[in-house]
Amino acid sequence: MTLGFTSRDSPLHCELEHAVAAIGRLLAAARSRGAPVVYTTVSYGEGEKAVAKAFIEKVPSLLTLAEGSPYTEIDPRIAPLPDEPVLNKLFASAFFGTSLQSLLAAHDCDSVIVTGASTSGCVRATAVDVLQNGYRLVVPREAVGDRSPAAHEQALYDIDAKYGDVVTLDDALSALSGLA
Repeated sequence: MTLGFTSRDSPLHCELEHAVAAIGRLLAAARSRGAPVVYTTVSYGEGEKAVAKAFIEKVPSLLTLAEGSPYTEIDPRIAPLPDEPVLNKLFASAFFGTSLQSLLAAHDCDSVIVTGASTSGCVRATAVDVLQNGYRLVVPREAVGDRSPAAHEQALYDIDAKYGDVVTLDDALSALSGLA
């Protein structure tokens, strides 16, 4: 949930006010139970532009996320704490080209809660990789968003049918409260 997706003046903007609020509640619950919290951002410097050339050609508005741009910063309403890692990714999945798998393994995780935007892009790609990396997946419906309501609903349907569980925010909070 970077400013590139939450700021109204960004070409990547999604209507995410409710999702940001839901993520805030999930963060408080996860932190209170000692669950690891990992953020991702997207930032393209000159070298990264070369690596992600085909993706940028397909979606030129990704250049909004240029290295040093305020749009690459996590929305301050749900900002990471100093000990919470922020991984830079160049593509849709939070796993591809990042150390996410190592972080999850280091914390002995068996499940992953995925939040963010956009549901039909980064959330869906990460959801597929959560399963493919051997974790159970939970996506709280209220904690994700997309520019297209139809794409949002289709992605949630696919995620729930094939990769993990799409649940209510209350169900996700209840699961977090049960962590040892």
